[in-house]
Amino acid sequence: MSNLKARGKVTFNARTIAITGITAAVYLAATLLIAPLGFEAVQFRISEVMVLLCYIDPVFGPGLILGCALANCFSPFFIIDIFTGTLATAFVVFMINRTRSLMVATLWPTVSGLIIAVGITLAYHTPYWLNAAAVMIGQFVVVTIIGYPVFRLIMKNERLMVLLRTGKRC
Repeated sequence: MSNLKARGKVTFNARTIAITGITAAVYLAATLLIAPLGFEAVQFRISEVMVLLCYIDPVFGPGLILGCALANCFSPFFIIDIFTGTLATAFVVFMINRTRSLMVATLWPTVSGLIIAVGITLAYHTPYWLNAAAVMIGQFVVVTIIGYPVFRLIMKNERLMVLLRTGKRC
């Protein structure tokens, strides 16, 4: 499966900027659609599955980071979540771009729960490790348990992979 992953830098041209905007808009819409589930201490942000797009092509990374920042503008934690949540997504994108195994790639969002928990702890004044565990469970369920099988199916579909490997076609 590692042969399917696009490697290299993201070059910014009109196509890449369009992909960034579309990716950010879809992430934002998917997050706001189920807003209460994606913004509390125990969160199941379904849009987080989209971070696995970076496993296929790193061109999706900037849009995911931007989409997360925009979505966090609607968070009850506002500034705290904009900073910690967006930092966590940037970390995940960075790590997934360097990961050769899809299964390992699905675990980076779970690890990012350690960053997200800082914001929740600051906002609610609740125990850090309790917050970290709650976020990590949510991330694991959404990205690993749900996202892994979905992306395995996506990666078996050659026509869909051609469409998703945007960097190869620029």
